[in-house]
Amino acid sequence: MEALYQQVYQYIKTDITNGKFQVGDRIPSEKELAEKFEVSRITSKKALEKLMNEGYVYRQRGRGTFVADFANSQKQQPSEAKKPLFGLIMTSLDASFGNDLVTALTEDTDEGFFLLLKISLGLPDKEEQMMQDLMELGVDGMIVAPAHSKHYSSEILKMVVNKFPVVLIDRSIKGIGVTSVSTDNQEAAQTGVNYLFDIGHKHIAVLMPSNYETTTIEDRIAGIVHAYAEKNVKVDKSLWHADIHSTLPYPLASKEEDIESIKKHIQKHPEITAIFALEYNIALLAKKAIEELNMKVPEDISIICFDSPPQNDLELNFTHLKQNEKELGKKTIKRLMDMYNGDPHIIKDEISATLVEGKTTRPVS
Repeated sequence: MEALYQQVYQYIKTDITNGKFQVGDRIPSEKELAEKFEVSRITSKKALEKLMNEGYVYRQRGRGTFVADFANSQKQQPSEAKKPLFGLIMTSLDASFGNDLVTALTEDTDEGFFLLLKISLGLPDKEEQMMQDLMELGVDGMIVAPAHSKHYSSEILKMVVNKFPVVLIDRSIKGIGVTSVSTDNQEAAQTGVNYLFDIGHKHIAVLMPSNYETTTIEDRIAGIVHAYAEKNVKVDKSLWHADIHSTLPYPLASKEEDIESIKKHIQKHPEITAIFALEYNIALLAKKAIEELNMKVPEDISIICFDSPPQNDLELNFTHLKQNEKELGKKTIKRLMDMYNGDPHIIKDEISATLVEGKTTRPVS
């Protein structure tokens, strides 16, 4: 069955080619078409954009959409091809993850498309408003790093239903068939735990942010559990600590408060020999907590984490799972361009991470 926007597009195109609409005639607006065909304005907008891209119509700001001189517009089309405008909504940007991803996303913007970036801070209401704003601006597609995986935005659902080009990045949403590109977080976390097992660690603390209801964190937890199951080792979740608040895009506690919380956890469980921090900024807090307890990394406790920005020779380079941000960016743009060009397939890409040994882990003596 044809997509709804294709049906609207074909109806108007037929009226133009059959002469119902003559060159210079005004055709129905997005709102009028939406009401006539009982579709969303996203759908009618996309139909009109397809007609405009193919040279059947042109727009005049404040006046409307008019039938073009098709023969002449076709001659001009190759040099006047419209570059799509895409919206990009990220929860945050930092050196550990996000900066390189955005760089990769924008590498080809000079030639193929325009990109408009917004930061949601992981706030669902703000994310929702940003998507509405971008749609009002007339973007041709959207890349979104969702704030949550369980409480998905109604705006994302609208885009999916209307087959509007949208790609989720860094995470997916459960229960919705939507194209997504992310790290294979389960595989990466499993690799991290197996590495610790291989160098003799048995009592591993897992530190995670308090908002672990994102598919990114959930998949990392699943990978950890799977690694234990493969080794026939029981998971001791009493060693896990899911009470980190300062690393959230909208912090609910200070770093000092989180450091104190980690110190108490380590003191409560002196058997801990390694910490698996599910985010780089949590690894920094753990290192500080260990040092304030007059202990050393990795001599007393090893630390492994996700991502670690390039360090100079004077700083500690964490053993970490390095996400391939460049590949994530390239794959995301490819999927979005494919959808923009009419490919209806829903694809879930997962990119492998790489274990990088640093100076924060050592075998158990």
